[in-house]
Amino acid sequence: MCRSIKTLRPPYTEDVTEEDVRAAALQYVRKISGFRAPAAHNAEAFDRAVEAITRASEELLAALQVRGSR
Repeated sequence: MCRSIKTLRPPYTEDVTEEDVRAAALQYVRKISGFRAPAAHNAEAFDRAVEAITRASEELLAALQVRGSR
């Protein structure tokens, strides 16, 4: 997996921004696709994937319940 993607849930990270989540999604899509920056004919699909993974990640982080934090 992408070793540079950081854990974004408490207690590992307290203040997660939308930018943090998007950066993780971008790294994931880069890893899966094998492209650091896609060619023009793949850019739309690449960008859609980043946005979809960003949304899914935000939903996941919002739904997680961390033991001992509530």
